[in-house]
Amino acid sequence: MTQYDYIVIGAGSAGCVVANRLTEDPETSVLLLEAGNPDTKPEIQIPLDCTTLLGTEVDWGYFSEPEPYLDNRKIFCPRGKVLGGSSSINFLLYVRGNHHDYDRWQSLGNPGWSYQDVLPYFKKFEHQQRGASEYHGVDGELSVTDLIAPATISQQFVEAAITLGYDYNPDFNGIQQEGVGPFQLTVKDGKRHSAAAAFLLPILARPNLTTTTGALVTRLLFEGTRAVGAEYLHKGTLHQSRVDREVIVSAGAFDSPKLLMLSGIGDAAQLQAMGISVVVDLPGVGQNLQDHIVVPIPYEATGDLHTAITSNGIAEAVLFLHSEGNLSAAPDLELIFGPILWAPPAYANSLGFTGLVILTHPQNIGSVSLRSPDVKDAPMIRLNYLQSQSDVKKLIDGIKLMRQLFHTSAFDPFRGREVAPGANVTSDTALEAYIRNVCGTVFHPIGTCKMGTDSMAVVDPELRVHGVQGLRIVDASIMPTVITGHTNAASMMIGEKAAALIKSFSKQGQKAIAN
Repeated sequence: MTQYDYIVIGAGSAGCVVANRLTEDPETSVLLLEAGNPDTKPEIQIPLDCTTLLGTEVDWGYFSEPEPYLDNRKIFCPRGKVLGGSSSINFLLYVRGNHHDYDRWQSLGNPGWSYQDVLPYFKKFEHQQRGASEYHGVDGELSVTDLIAPATISQQFVEAAITLGYDYNPDFNGIQQEGVGPFQLTVKDGKRHSAAAAFLLPILARPNLTTTTGALVTRLLFEGTRAVGAEYLHKGTLHQSRVDREVIVSAGAFDSPKLLMLSGIGDAAQLQAMGISVVVDLPGVGQNLQDHIVVPIPYEATGDLHTAITSNGIAEAVLFLHSEGNLSAAPDLELIFGPILWAPPAYANSLGFTGLVILTHPQNIGSVSLRSPDVKDAPMIRLNYLQSQSDVKKLIDGIKLMRQLFHTSAFDPFRGREVAPGANVTSDTALEAYIRNVCGTVFHPIGTCKMGTDSMAVVDPELRVHGVQGLRIVDASIMPTVITGHTNAASMMIGEKAAALIKSFSKQGQKAIAN
């Protein structure tokens, strides 16, 4: 049995950052376990190929249970199964979220997580092409760049929004989020810059870091209520490794709660019904699942839009706005534009363009639970999309606005037939039917091991699991509420802040021993 100071489970957006920061101290040993393989698949590196990665060997390829408000459709829920995790298969968008998102986390009983608290961690890992500022850093590992060769039609989307009265906003990660402007991508030298490329591959030679791919963690090891290690399958053999300090779970919003439950942490009655011995009764594990909802509005184009290989194709410009009657501090609609045709039910990368209507703060609350005590069985995911009629109304409003944008004079040289739902679909009733038939995920599941101090919280504000010692959760599952944006950057921030918390805790422990 091998021994390390720390075990990090999951080499995704947060796990790669944690492994990097902890091994900066040459005296600190870390075992990084990743269920997927190295990120050698060529398509990973090509931004325009991002949609081709979904459902392949680098994707867990999860599906939800039949969704009761979507005619019992199962929703495809891709998650990265590869070094870099979902940052190796996502759409490369760098969107931190709104200032108010993090202030809300703090107001829910999580001191140290306000926007002013987390901004330094965003800046620390960022290498911003536009230069340093109050909101951006240039000394970090992650390359954040403007589009190298945006399609002409993407600028027309910006012009269309300005024509309708929306403000131009070149940086929605800066002083404000509202407005229309271009996306920035996590790209370096024209290639995807995933968490693995930025934080892990440059340090693989560190002698105090052991990285094992193809390692499926089956359970956490405990002595009483203290986490002391992990058990994992690697090349058909069961292994165990122990820690001197902590186990850090960074397996994501679906697999982190799954691993906790398999290890005896969760709702006691449900675990006992599965025949799993209870370590601690923590009913919030797997609850509070939140996610963004998207509805595509694809159009044929009158000619080739010449999408560059350095573009992700599906998202080049964005408009953040408040829907009618929205009194919340943060925008509740995100309208994305991309110069490829992305049409339901199949994704068709062909001549056309697509508007994506995204609900940033839907009312749906779902859950993740065990299908069986077998680690190889996928978790049971219940999203509960569109359980609230107010969410449907906002999406209908978003579709109508997207059509307005596409019928401004800016799109006259490009606009062909509306592929879906079709120009003849105009009534709210018909639009609702379309929404329920085609809506899906934006791949931003969060919240299933939420941070807080209430009875349903799983981790405290320092990300330590309630009721046990030596165990932290460090990934998007700790978010108490979904952010107004995309989760990759925020997950890296969580990894950055967590590493600082862990280092501080370790120093305090060393001082206590010395005294």
